[in-house]
Amino acid sequence: MKEVQGPTPAGTSRPYRSLPEALRAHRIDPSNHEFIAGIVDAIGISSFIDRGRYIEAIRRGEGAALHIGKTYTNGFTEDERIVIGSTALRLQPSEGRAPLFYVSHPSEFIPLTPPRAAKRTTTPRVAAAPRERASKPVEERDYGVCDVCFMVKTPAGGCGCN
Repeated sequence: MKEVQGPTPAGTSRPYRSLPEALRAHRIDPSNHEFIAGIVDAIGISSFIDRGRYIEAIRRGEGAALHIGKTYTNGFTEDERIVIGSTALRLQPSEGRAPLFYVSHPSEFIPLTPPRAAKRTTTPRVAAAPRERASKPVEERDYGVCDVCFMVKTPAGGCGCN
């Protein structure tokens, strides 16, 4: 998990008024909003800043700022235990911000293909027997022979010497 550090590509950063505003601005999947809000409430965040690829969430107390991306939240210490609902988050070591840890958002675990609908209990289809086509007799036509090259003429009246 590598993330770019520092200000936005334009060199600017702007604060957000609230978490929902920041999540909408970064087009983070709505299925993750409640999960991220739970993390923010558990940690205690004072402000949110646009950093281009992620939202920087500044803690009220001491500790590294959280980086909230589209699919992850990064910036936890090894000894932090964050509980969302009744489940403790499984923190994984960060590659870009060692010795910090990150957690993947729930949308990363949702299957991309929707589950198939239940099959109907109807009579099975039976393949129809292939029909035999009645073959039409092919008429042989005589288009004539060329007087110069003695080849059979085509339906358009041409031959090999034209």
